[in-house]
This record gives sequence, C-alpha cells and structure tokens, in this order.
Amino acid sequence: MGKDGKLFTCHKFRTMMLKHDGSSVSVAGDSRITPFGAKLRHYKIDELPELWDVLIGTMSFVGPRPDVPGYADKLTGDDCDVLKLRPGITGPATLKYRLEDEMIADYVERKRKQGDIRSIQEIAVEYNDTVIYPDKVRLNCYYYRHYSFIKDIQMILATVFDFKVQFAGEEV
Repeated sequence: MGKDGKLFTCHKFRTMMLKHDGSSVSVAGDSRITPFGAKLRHYKIDELPELWDVLIGTMSFVGPRPDVPGYADKLTGDDCDVLKLRPGITGPATLKYRLEDEMIADYVERKRKQGDIRSIQEIAVEYNDTVIYPDKVRLNCYYYRHYSFIKDIQMILATVFDFKVQFAGEEV
C-alpha cells in the first residue's frame, strides 16, 4: 500500500520461492527465502528495482516503507498520517530495522530457549506486531511531522554507506 492507502506495484528482485503460504513477516534463515535471495536481502540489493518506482512517482527516496494490506489498513487515528506520504526506499524505520530478519530470529531463539512451543512464524508475527511494527509507525509519524530535507540527505547517505544517524532522539 502506498500514498493515501492505495495499492501499487512495488518492484523488487524476487528473494522467496514462488509458492509459499507463509506470512509477510520473514525471519533470517526462513526456508521460504532462496540462498541467493538471502544475499540480496542482506545487502539490500533486492531494493534496487524500486528506483523505477521513484522514477515513475509511486515511491520516493525517503519515507515509510510500503506496507502490505493487513498492516496499513489497521492504522487508526494520527497513525494514519503515514499514509499521506509516498513510500520510500529508505527512511528512519528502515535504518533502525535494517537487520530486522536477524532481530526477529534472535527473538524467536530466545523464546524457544524459554520453552515457547509455538511455530517460528507465530513467534515472529507476535514480535513484529507488538514491538517492531508499532515502533516503525511511531518513527514514520515522527518523520511526517518533522520533515527535514537535511535529514533526508543524511538518511540516504546512511543507507548507502551503512552508518547511523540521529533521528527522533535516538540513533537509527
């Protein structure tokens, strides 16, 4: 979902098997991700085709990542402000969660060590829905309300050169 909650086609290199019935939340080492796809994801090369989306105007360089139906349509109140923006290739939430797959995998491993017998996917979705996604919404709303061209340039450079920047009172 993009600006104003409208569906659009986001171009990416395929990193998962064509036929799978998993959720949209992926975990490092997920069997749905191809070995080559894991490399593309780790170095964010799978995002390069999104430059086409920037060129045709459905995305921008900086902004909230596009959401899938099932997440964006659950936004309420002021959180809906993120839908006023064109989705971006990078942004504050993208920078903070650049290793999201690994973060989720670590959480799953901790839960398993604590005796949690749910599936990996169930634990991953819980962590995404209760911790990661709400924090991404918070960061993206802050971005909407405190837009800065200078911060956009910093985020683009931080994405390309893999360093951290200060945003919303924290390091992302």
